[in-house]
Amino acid sequence: MRAAHPVIRRSRVWPGTHGGTHRLLSRQRSYWLREALADDPGEPCPPLAGDASADVLIVGGGYTGMWTAHFIKERDPGATVVLVEQDTCGGGPSGRNGGFVNDLWEEIETLIDAVGEQPAVATCEISERSVQEIGAWCKAHRVDAWFDQVPHIGVSASSGQDGAWLEWLRTMERLGCSAGRLRELTPPDVQRLCRSPVFRGGILVERAATVQPARLARGLRRVILEQGVRVYERTPVRRFRGGRSVEAETPGGRIRAGQAVLGVNAWASQWRQFRRLILPRASYIVLTAPAPRRLEEIGWTGGQGIYDFRTSLHYLRTTPDGRIAFGGASSRAGLGTGMGRRLHYDPASVEKLTGDLGRMFPEFADVGIDAAWGGPIDVSPLHVPFFGTLPSGTVHYGLGYTGGGVGPCHLGGKILSGMVTRADDEYTRLPLVGLEPKPFPPEPLLSIGALLRHEAIVRRDYAQDRELLPNPLIDAVARLPRRLGYNLGP
Repeated sequence: MRAAHPVIRRSRVWPGTHGGTHRLLSRQRSYWLREALADDPGEPCPPLAGDASADVLIVGGGYTGMWTAHFIKERDPGATVVLVEQDTCGGGPSGRNGGFVNDLWEEIETLIDAVGEQPAVATCEISERSVQEIGAWCKAHRVDAWFDQVPHIGVSASSGQDGAWLEWLRTMERLGCSAGRLRELTPPDVQRLCRSPVFRGGILVERAATVQPARLARGLRRVILEQGVRVYERTPVRRFRGGRSVEAETPGGRIRAGQAVLGVNAWASQWRQFRRLILPRASYIVLTAPAPRRLEEIGWTGGQGIYDFRTSLHYLRTTPDGRIAFGGASSRAGLGTGMGRRLHYDPASVEKLTGDLGRMFPEFADVGIDAAWGGPIDVSPLHVPFFGTLPSGTVHYGLGYTGGGVGPCHLGGKILSGMVTRADDEYTRLPLVGLEPKPFPPEPLLSIGALLRHEAIVRRDYAQDRELLPNPLIDAVARLPRRLGYNLGP
């Protein structure tokens, strides 16, 4: 469905004029979501007004919630499903991420430690299907999400990152799983794919893709509405009770259901049951003006997604009209309830990110920054997603994607839909179901530790960017979480 919609205005903001960039960030949704809504605003989904009932209530209108709704209706077309979203579907991380469609192979070592070698390999093999299945789904449902099945490139951008991929590659080779999936790149190999004065060696991840993330989210929204899912946007859950049945209270009414699924990402930190299993952390993106000729000059014309091996990594990709979307993790972590204002808006993080873009691609120094945005992601202690059911037996959840959920959320939808329908299949038997990460420390240690650890990691990364040895105390603090048994930090 297409309708007349105002053309997005480009606010010309130059890399040196950070005040303008801050105003863009503070007043705008992600460029992805604005572009998707301009292309197709979709059928209106007003807030809940009155009481409702359903077989299944889904809380959260992002990828996890919408894929789950979609697959429930595929498994059981007669099931009544209600989905509530506090904002608009795709308004959270699903509509503002980098659009990297990936699997779980990069976490193979963590999974081996957590669940054993064969279950870990099986999990990664199943997760790999989601990359192609998302593309096939887009084609079958006429969703133009800019799906592009292209490799991802992990690059070293400083001497401190050199060889960061070798342990992963050696593990994949030992398992017999590297062929057709990973290929080590020499510095000349990397430069042939994308020239940058800071790029060194790297690794090619062959089975991957990119999407326009908000177009995928809005396409999912359209499809689940066509399947008969009732969607209520601008409908936050104020109170929630899960027992033999489920009841959710919203500003406009109550919803009663037999079961519920929680797909709330970083907002899970506000739920008592997940407060020590999820740590919100901010991630931001700046987007250049179109500059296709500059992309040709640096040889980045294949559309590959690129990321570096900083702990607070950079992730970057191009768009069909020749822009660079340049993202990075921030030093900002959630405190107290976990969802502070600076997770959504932090001028210092955007300023640093704009400088990082210029350092990586000096050819873009005089290309404008058209947009900047950010928000929280849900960091898991294991750095992998986990799924389960609360003791009542009626409330299921999928959390902890740690910023890499575009592909795994598709898998999560299959897992959670199987849990709801009581299926016993290869998805519900995956070891991600029932996986219990080591809890983070209780408050106030969690907030204080997260603040110190994130700041130490960012300072360590910036020292290595300048080819300096990190301060020993900062280095020790950055490494502390891993020494305490969390799969976080260098």
